[in-house]
Amino acid sequence: MNTDDLAAAARAAAEGSYSPYSGFRVGAVVVGDRGEVFIGANVENAAYPASSCAEATAINTAVSHGVRKIDTVAVACIDAHDVEGAYPCGRCRQIMSEFDVSTVIIAGGPGSEIREHTLDELLPHRFRL
Repeated sequence: MNTDDLAAAARAAAEGSYSPYSGFRVGAVVVGDRGEVFIGANVENAAYPASSCAEATAINTAVSHGVRKIDTVAVACIDAHDVEGAYPCGRCRQIMSEFDVSTVIIAGGPGSEIREHTLDELLPHRFRL
């Protein structure tokens, strides 16, 4: 899948979001190092710490299927006015670091700009063992 396809798939995944509190629907697509594809959406909870970001949901699904190296994570917030409002939070960036993500694709709602970054650009000097 190319960048545009991954951004479109992340936007489609956002449609499955459960976000009654923020109204901020986010979807993510994870591509494992062998080409496996997994999707996730954010799932909110009234007890906010129990919520799960789309990126974490997709990564956890990939890992539960045996993936240990992730090539690409595409994330899209279909309610963001532009791509600036769609970037992963710090927790999700560190989760990506755990599985050595190479490329992160970020998109806002339909028609917004799509950006591609390395994880080192998004999380410089990241914690690693």
